[in-house]
Amino acid sequence: MTTITTEGTGTAQATATGAQPKASKKARIAPRRAHVAPKKGKAGKKAKAAKKAPKGGKKAGGARDGSKAAKIIDMLKRPDGATLAEIMRATDWQAHSVRGFLSTAGKKHRLKIESTRTGAGERTYKIAK
Repeated sequence: MTTITTEGTGTAQATATGAQPKASKKARIAPRRAHVAPKKGKAGKKAKAAKKAPKGGKKAGGARDGSKAAKIIDMLKRPDGATLAEIMRATDWQAHSVRGFLSTAGKKHRLKIESTRTGAGERTYKIAK
């Protein structure tokens, strides 16, 4: 082992032959960054679902026989139609349920339903021609 003294400071360093002194700090591999999730790659084109064959559509007034919907549609087909109270009695539904059914019957059963108010203030519904 050899001892090297530096002039001016008067300190001595001991080194083994051919060896370098140890570094006091570790070298950084990459610069520090905030802890953030990695960027997402761009999504490719998504596969489209195969087109399904069209199902046989329902005919107007195509409710199942004996169902409450069929009863209501039969009542609406009468020349005078049916009042809200009559439909409520026939189906045992509350008024808001009857109105909800009538609002969707146009889409589901492909019906055009007219609503009129009688002189007594009662609401009457019938299928428009």
